[in-house]
Amino acid sequence: MNQKVKNLIQKLGEAIHESVSESESIAGVVKNIRDQGFDVLLMLEATIGLNEVEAEAEEAAGSSDDDLPGPFTHHDLSFLKSLRISLPEDDSDDFNVGPPTDPAANPPAGA
Repeated sequence: MNQKVKNLIQKLGEAIHESVSESESIAGVVKNIRDQGFDVLLMLEATIGLNEVEAEAEEAAGSSDDDLPGPFTHHDLSFLKSLRISLPEDDSDDFNVGPPTDPAANPPAGA
């Protein structure tokens, strides 16, 4: 990653910090917590992901998205898969969350 991009990422982090620090809404909630007798330590973690636009264009040109269900890119599908969310094979809008379960393996409580 070149130095210009690293500098921009650092500026983004500083802008996020500044916006949180200057937020009246956050300051109000922190004050309410302190009024209840607690000290507040706020730590935020930001994950910044970058994809080169040229790489995405080459990927799209090299593969057909016609067989993908819905308006999803390969990045979308990878993300959903990482969350154990799978898309149905047919055109329905139902999503399966987690691995498929066998109802006989997990009988309802009281059965």
